Amino acid sequence: MQRNRFLSDILSTLFDRSSNLPKTQDARDIYALCRALLSEEGEVSGQKLAATVLARYRGLSDAHKLAFFQFLNDELDIDAAALAPLTTEYAAKPSVAGFKRLSHAAEPKRQELLRRLNQPVGATEELVSMRVDLLELVRDNPELARTDLDFVHLLRSWFNRGFLVLKQINWDTPARLLDKIVAYEAVHEIDDWDDLRRRLYPPDRRCFAFFHPAMPDEPLIFVEVALTEAIASSVDDLLSDAREPLTAQQAKTAVFYSISNCQRGLKGISFGNLLIKQVVAELSLEYPNLTHFVTLSPIPGLNKWLATQTNDEAIGPAAQTMLEGTATAEQTRAMAARYLITAKRPDGKPVDPVARFHLGNGAEVHAVHANADSSPNGRAQSGGAMVNYLYDLSKTEHHHENFALRSVVAASRSTLALSTAPFTTKSKEMTP
Repeated sequence: MQRNRFLSDILSTLFDRSSNLPKTQDARDIYALCRALLSEEGEVSGQKLAATVLARYRGLSDAHKLAFFQFLNDELDIDAAALAPLTTEYAAKPSVAGFKRLSHAAEPKRQELLRRLNQPVGATEELVSMRVDLLELVRDNPELARTDLDFVHLLRSWFNRGFLVLKQINWDTPARLLDKIVAYEAVHEIDDWDDLRRRLYPPDRRCFAFFHPAMPDEPLIFVEVALTEAIASSVDDLLSDAREPLTAQQAKTAVFYSISNCQRGLKGISFGNLLIKQVVAELSLEYPNLTHFVTLSPIPGLNKWLATQTNDEAIGPAAQTMLEGTATAEQTRAMAARYLITAKRPDGKPVDPVARFHLGNGAEVHAVHANADSSPNGRAQSGGAMVNYLYDLSKTEHHHENFALRSVVAASRSTLALSTAPFTTKSKEMTP
């Protein structure tokens, strides 16, 4: 991690400035300011105009924010009438000049506005927050999704892998960042500072986060890792305050037990696959004794799926017992395996979002576990069941290709066998 820390410190020094954008006394409304920013005036004094627009936006009411996004969506859209003849012209004669005219006409003016708004210090964070507002409004105003596509297009460019910095979060990390780790934890809630210390301080615990140099104090995504001797089967055991820590050198397995996205405004911009792969690379270099890289993941859609299976002749009784909380451990494991392997969307991909994420990264469904998460959330979403996804570095590329092109769910033999285990209709137990 030392080489990444050096780069990280340099970038943080360069970009660690206040994100409070200056206020100005320009009397024009926000629409006139946006038009000015897109004009020659904006080319001359763009940073000042952009800061004014962003400051003005922060003061808008919810109704005026809706009007602002409607302005972006309608008045700064593509001019389809102008685009059509340019497309015909370029199809007939694909010249450089024709391509330039076509490209200019094919890009909505709001994309250029967003680029120019991103000039002042702190503007990137402001635009990420602006997209949070937009996502809320899209629910009741679906036509605004056109503008959201432009946000996503630009944010993917601004937040590509080349700009991301990996940092290790530990007990010596500044308290302002630790507070955010507590607040952003989305999988296994952090109860208090003692709980956080148990996840960061022991020698067999790690936490890594991606940062962007324009937002040095805001983690984008982080992963919590437990270094263990064997593949973990219970998050209750991993997070127990009574456990005996290992030395890092004793560990044979790295268990990724929590991955949390931190910025709602970056929804749809994927960092998780990059984070896992880089953390695997970092840990492999630091601890060559590690032989397995696995997750211990929730199964968030299991109980919802079970509720749709209660009338199924083959598995209905077992589904009902799971929903009632009276299923055996073996039934729980079998139903979880069946769900992960066979429950599919119309496009052939798994129903479960966590499964889609890890399988898409090239992992395989390695093992399912009953009574692995006794928290209220764990019981509510999966009856306490959890799953290991195994990252076998020699197979991830092959698994990813099979999943992406053919929707093949890679799984261990034991999990595949569990997923097809028969159930009797008169007993709560599986038939042998």
